[in-house]
Amino acid sequence: MLLNVSYNDKQIRKKIETEVGKPFSLKERIQLGGIGSSKLIITEMSVQIHNLLILDNNRNQCNIEMRPNGILVGFRSLLESYILVIPYYKLSLYKGKAEEYSIYRDDYFVKVEAKDKATHKFMNKVLAAKAEASPTRLEDL
Repeated sequence: MLLNVSYNDKQIRKKIETEVGKPFSLKERIQLGGIGSSKLIITEMSVQIHNLLILDNNRNQCNIEMRPNGILVGFRSLLESYILVIPYYKLSLYKGKAEEYSIYRDDYFVKVEAKDKATHKFMNKVLAAKAEASPTRLEDL
């Protein structure tokens, strides 16, 4: 779900909170060692996101915020802020190349550069949170 979050709208906030949960408290953020990524350079994106980012001449970059039940991929275009809401059960995270991660939700995707260790560490944290949030499989019982 791709949303414009430039303005403080209660309905949009409620949609986000039902999909991925409320933001972590300060105590939980400290325990997790941070819940946000640094600026990530976008190398490739789906058509819907591309149509938004092509409107300005800035470098295409995004950031990721973890929530209890998913992640938010945020980016800006023409003074507007957008987020891609991805619950963990719809998140597909791939490491295609050595320095690139692909983040998918249904027909939306973003591929980002990962040239520093902090990005790799954060993506591993997201994968661990996804594994923890997933339900127990029948084979594991």
